[in-house]
Amino acid sequence: MSESSKSKSLNSNSTPSLQCKDLHEYLKSRSSQFLETLYNYPTICLAVYRELPELARHFVIRLLFVEQPVPQAVVASWVSQTHAKEQNKASEALSELSVWHEAPIPGGLPGWLLSQSFKKNLKVALLGGGRPWSMSQTLEPDGKARDVAFLDAYALERWECVLHYMVGSQQTEGISADAVRILLHAGLMTRDAEDGSAVITKAGFQFLLLSTAKQVWLFLQHYLHTAEKRNLSSAECLAFLYQLSFSTLGKDYSTEGMSNNMLVFLQHLREFGLVYQRKRKAGRFYPTRLALNMTCVREGAAPLEARRQQGYVLVESNYRVYGYTHSTLQVALLGLFTELMYRFPNLVVGVITRESVRQAFRGGISAEQIIKYLEQHSHPQMLKTESGGIRTTSVLPPTVVDQVRLWEGERNRFTYTDGVVYNQFLSQADFVVLRDYARQQGVLSWQNERTRTMVVTKPGHDDVKKFWKRYSKSS
Repeated sequence: MSESSKSKSLNSNSTPSLQCKDLHEYLKSRSSQFLETLYNYPTICLAVYRELPELARHFVIRLLFVEQPVPQAVVASWVSQTHAKEQNKASEALSELSVWHEAPIPGGLPGWLLSQSFKKNLKVALLGGGRPWSMSQTLEPDGKARDVAFLDAYALERWECVLHYMVGSQQTEGISADAVRILLHAGLMTRDAEDGSAVITKAGFQFLLLSTAKQVWLFLQHYLHTAEKRNLSSAECLAFLYQLSFSTLGKDYSTEGMSNNMLVFLQHLREFGLVYQRKRKAGRFYPTRLALNMTCVREGAAPLEARRQQGYVLVESNYRVYGYTHSTLQVALLGLFTELMYRFPNLVVGVITRESVRQAFRGGISAEQIIKYLEQHSHPQMLKTESGGIRTTSVLPPTVVDQVRLWEGERNRFTYTDGVVYNQFLSQADFVVLRDYARQQGVLSWQNERTRTMVVTKPGHDDVKKFWKRYSKSS
């Protein structure tokens, strides 16, 4: 018997979600050559070390002063068998980031050896020594010193210029063509087919609902991807960003000793609100909280931005939303998933409706993002309200939280999986044999005996195909 079936892929139509990679995920996506260049900077080595799993940090410290490869069996013996999963995870993280690599030892046994550049510069970061940071020059006291409150206000104003542009607000002064190009490169905005103007995308809607720290980090990742076009070294730029993240808020730093490329990069950071500099030619600058918050992009990290901004949103159990704000940006953000009803000088009133929430879902925003945004920006008064005796972990009314999730569930009635279709079997016996084999392997997604059609999962396609060839030859 012969098989004359044809196969075709079933692609998922689900909305892609915006991924905000942390430092580990970002570096994992870069080449080993880039990582080798990056590890010449002690600040990056220290940042990578701090991001490693706890067990991986333990391995690094034990190997830091060892010059020859250590047998992998010896490294494995440092961890009990009950924690083998954590050990595999730690080893995988160290290999993905090129922190260590396999090296043979006498006798042919496999061993682990730390990267020479990573080991050398991590020692500098932990023990001192090496060249001083370019911005560590001593300065005379600033006669016009800026306090933390001023720096927070400045950073918020500059960053909101970018967000205003994304939501189409009239307050778009101060954003450069370079920032627009980054938004287009990141897929957060796209050119309109008719008039060529920049309009927000689904990914852009999701971007607006992220925390400020995640927004800045995601924006800077795409800046680094395009750094070479500006004749800048992405490794040098990333190292400088992490120098800023280790700096002290409210302290001024010197530009003396910085290369011309880094001075250009500093002006870009000034535009985005990561640093404050009174004039371009000023010999000092102040890192803002946006630069220090770059290490707070992981889930569960306490956002420092909470110190500078109180919540402004009140949500009632009748789905009414009150926003005590005069910011057009915050009003525009609420308008993404609420139906705005009234607007006053310092208050906007809206209502969460099925249609307004579904419109947000069509824009790529998820129910969890809406709920998280409302929780993150809840008015302090919300913390004092009673939930009617219902035990809940959210400050929002349970009826609102549940209903938003139910509205999302209406759109998620189908589960999309990739698969391969097999049909046009020459006989019923051929179909039954192949179907039963796919079922035994656990890769059968669907079958119809009357039409002799079956769908197997994409990972199981190669195995089923090989079985069919063997079966066809033996028949």
